[in-house]
Amino acid sequence: MPSSESPVDTSPQILTREDGTVLAYYKTVAGKASAEAAPQQPGLMFLGGFMSDMTGSKALTLEAFARRRGQAFLRFDYRGHGASSGRFEDGTIGDWRDDALSVLDRLTEGPQILVGSSMGGWMMLLLALARPERIAGLVGIAAAPDFTEDLMWGRASEEERAALLRDGQVLEPSDYSEEPYVITARLTEEARGHLLLRGPLPIRCPVRLLHGLEDPDVPWQTALRLSDVLESRDVEVTLVKGAGHRLSEPEDLERLEHTVARLSETLAG
Repeated sequence: MPSSESPVDTSPQILTREDGTVLAYYKTVAGKASAEAAPQQPGLMFLGGFMSDMTGSKALTLEAFARRRGQAFLRFDYRGHGASSGRFEDGTIGDWRDDALSVLDRLTEGPQILVGSSMGGWMMLLLALARPERIAGLVGIAAAPDFTEDLMWGRASEEERAALLRDGQVLEPSDYSEEPYVITARLTEEARGHLLLRGPLPIRCPVRLLHGLEDPDVPWQTALRLSDVLESRDVEVTLVKGAGHRLSEPEDLERLEHTVARLSETLAG
């Protein structure tokens, strides 16, 4: 069964970027693998969602999973998220992509499997485009590329769009936190430079996409749209009946472990 045990050291490590941004992270180095693991598997890097952090059940489950297998693992918080510096409302898709690139470049070694949850699914695609030589595979959990355009701006009423442009930001209630989402005009405008579902996507590594059929936030059709634009010939989409957006029930976590294990072993040859 999946485990979400906490790390032994409860204090995160710190990466300071060139612009002074302080990113918090936990890193598990590759160690002696149990019989459950195959040798020379890629490292795992978890990319969290919008207004989420690295302490969620999926990240902790994968961390425990990697430790059992002797597989390297890294989880972190973008700027304005969790234990990292900055204000959430000051961040953009490009900022968070650059944070993830810094973590990939400075804190990991060798090929990596990126596991992206919700907005993290957008981040993993942007990293695969920027560092194709480093990315061995991708696993998306309710991946949400282009959500600022298709789901926020696209679903907004004319009154909401006018308020966003007039005031520079709007507050949206969240089903996952007592704090509302702060949606800024800068976020939506800057994100238009990072949209991915509008044409062919030159990512050729293996991709696995998990998505709930009852997801109220990111329609399951997004996974099919993404599959269509990816140039990779090795793409599998798993649609989960009755599942919502989080995909964090015990059976969901077990499915995630199985997906990552199978992909890791395939890539290890």
